Amino acid sequence: MPDPISWTLSGPYLLAALIGGYLLGSIPFGLLLTRLAGLGDIRKLGSGNIGATNVLRSGRKGLAAATLLLDGGKGAAAVLLAGNWGPDVQLMAGLGALGGHLYPVWLRFRGGKGMATALGLLLALAWPVGLAACATWLLVAGLLRTASLATLLAIAAAPLYAWWFGGDPQLTQFAAILAAFVWLRHHANIARLLKGQEPKIGRKSA
Repeated sequence: MPDPISWTLSGPYLLAALIGGYLLGSIPFGLLLTRLAGLGDIRKLGSGNIGATNVLRSGRKGLAAATLLLDGGKGAAAVLLAGNWGPDVQLMAGLGALGGHLYPVWLRFRGGKGMATALGLLLALAWPVGLAACATWLLVAGLLRTASLATLLAIAAAPLYAWWFGGDPQLTQFAAILAAFVWLRHHANIARLLKGQEPKIGRKSA
């Protein structure tokens, strides 16, 4: 990461990064793509979520893949665009992007659940950490066929991967914050998992 800017000058940069990251992260690609494809409002299908997993329930795998890439891409773009102003500004932009995805003002603060955007952030900040989290998701999803469980375990492992691949305390803390937000947004999924009612990948969600 670039050297941090002077603390005495960082306030406006941090605020600008937070706002800019939020606006970028709040673009609801899943909703926009499904509407452009003539599928209507994705929030009326399946779980009502705007993320790639729910888009997949429309039967349009291409749209789901595009949603996944764009939701991850907006997280990566936020931190890469802020990179010239130092790691503090970069991480603030990343938090803004995740917050925008989770709580977009345009959708009455009801957005996605954050995994794709979080992975995009991690891949842009430290690609080994992001790849390890992606591999964990694929492994769990392949074995247990439960997207939410794969998400929870992969993002929970991200701080451990950040510590293992270099031990950067700032990145480790950032990954832990991402994990906390993603787990918070999955509270309903956690409740269904504990009851044994969480649907498997490919089946209709409650």
